Parts: sequence; C-alpha cells; structure tokens
Amino acid sequence: MARDLAIDLGTANTLVYARGQGIILNEPTVIALNKETNEVLAMGREAWNMIGRTPAHIVAARPLRKGAITDFEVTQRMIRLLLMNAGVNRFSRPKVVICVPSAITAVERRAVVEAARRAGAAETRLIEQPLAAAIGAELPIHEPMGNMVVDIGGGTSETALISMGGVISLKAIRVGSFDIDAAIQTFVRREFGIAIGERTAEEVKITVGSAAFTPGECSAEVRGRNLMNGLPETIVLSPYEVRTAIGEAISSIVDSVLSCLMEAPPELSQDIITHGIHMVGGGSLLRGLCERLSQAAEVPVGLVDAPLEAVVMGAGRCLESFDDVQTMFME
Repeated sequence: MARDLAIDLGTANTLVYARGQGIILNEPTVIALNKETNEVLAMGREAWNMIGRTPAHIVAARPLRKGAITDFEVTQRMIRLLLMNAGVNRFSRPKVVICVPSAITAVERRAVVEAARRAGAAETRLIEQPLAAAIGAELPIHEPMGNMVVDIGGGTSETALISMGGVISLKAIRVGSFDIDAAIQTFVRREFGIAIGERTAEEVKITVGSAAFTPGECSAEVRGRNLMNGLPETIVLSPYEVRTAIGEAISSIVDSVLSCLMEAPPELSQDIITHGIHMVGGGSLLRGLCERLSQAAEVPVGLVDAPLEAVVMGAGRCLESFDDVQTMFME
C-alpha cells in the first residue's frame, strides 16, 4: 500500500513527509541535467554542489523561481524522483499534499497538480504555506484568536493572520532569500567590480549578513573574479556593507508584514500584541531580522521551533484529514 506523502516544494529546499515515518527527505530544490542526452545526472545536494561548476552541456538549475514552476518538464521529473525515493512505483500511487505559496496564480496551481499527477500521485491537494506553517508550529488556529505567521522562503515572503481555521488577512510578495543573495552579488559587482556566484553570496549572507546591528559582528573575506582583468581577487566585506546591500529587500519584507497588520480587525490586533508574530522559513534565520521586525511592528516577534520543517510538518498533519470535506486545502 502506498504511503501518503506531504511535500513542501520550496524554491530553495524540498522536504518530504511520509505518514507514519516523519520527514524522509530534505534536499535543495536543484536538479542537474545533461542537455545533450536529456538525462538527469543528480538531484538535491549533489546537484546544488554543481551550480556554477559544470561544463556547458550540463545544467544545474532550480526548476522553481519566485515560488512558481518555471520549467514544467524539469519540475515533473523532479517530483517523480522525489516520489521514487519515497518508495512510490506504478503499483503504489499515494495521496499527496503539496505546500505552495499563496501568491501563485490558478494556472501555476494547476501546473503543480498536473506535475504531481504525471509523476505518479493518485490524488493531489494543495495547501497554502502560511496555513501549513501555523499547523506545523502547533498554533491554536481553530480558536477565535489571532495567530500571525510570517513565512520567508527562497522566492516569496508571506504574512498571514489566521483565526478559526481560516486566513483573515494575507500579504504575499515575491521577495525572499534569493533576492537577498542577488542584492549582495549586485552590491559587490557595483562597488568593487568583482563578480561572485550565488553560492558565494549565500555564504556571505549566512556568515556576516544581518537585518540589524548584532553584537560580535565580524568581516568576511570574499573571493571572486575581477571584471576588469578577469583575474581572481579577494576583498573584505563588513557587516555594515552587507546590511546596506540587502536593505531594500529587507525593507520590502518588513513593509509587507506591516501591511498585513494594518488589515487586521481590532480584536485580532489585540491578540497579536499579546501572542506576537511567529517566524518560519529559512529566510527568518537571518540575524537581527526578528529584532528589526519587532521594532517596526512594536509587537513581540520570535522563531517557531524547527522553522525549516514547520511547513511540511503541518502538511503532514493535514494528511489525516485528506478525505474530510472540512479541510483547509486550496480549491
């Protein structure tokens, strides 16, 4: 018998939850293809290690950008590989719950469902990531009280106010961790004339990146290619320079949270003052982001337990109500 699965198909990372087993896969959403033979060479972390380091006929690509499918065929093959790794074959077709950004369009939703169907899923339901994150964080979303969740992923940032099992107000923007990485690349290119790759930019963000001043900050050496002479060169980036580089992206995220707060009914706003804002997603791990958001919104802000796994854990709990008509799945 097929195991029902929950998939957090994120722009940056993909997690798979199997009913009765928990999380069985956590890999970067990257697939490596040989363009000459159309053969899949690697997926996940092995393919991620190939980014920027492959010959012309081998492409290590992210099939999702800004939370949406940019290459349908590659995404379908990736979902098929995920299902195969979970033990799915033509004799065991599972029911699948897939987490998707609330910002995607109806056409993009149909593309995800169709990709899962062609990959071997017997039936597919979609659930919005903020709602799944709230369930995974074990927030009391079915009670008449306000629960605010901010999910910062690789391609999107979503803020949702949830009460009585439904979304009261929602604000989603297509700005996420990858935009922060790109801002660092642009800053280094403009200010120093040095080209760096997206992996190097991500390492800079993790090492010295911050949304607000934090004690014990230190600078970092960055290696790249000089655009004038084409030779390798090393520069030193300070935390202040990195904060300057990512300032616009961080401001967009903070503004979207404040916009969602402004739409909250007065009674639910009172609950948020009491219980605070809950942060999930890989982007929420950026140093100083909780403090920056707390200062701007004037309410407590904190990370949930296991912010990277909260979404898929919530979707996993939704597997129990897959056939229930009173579910919270998207149409």
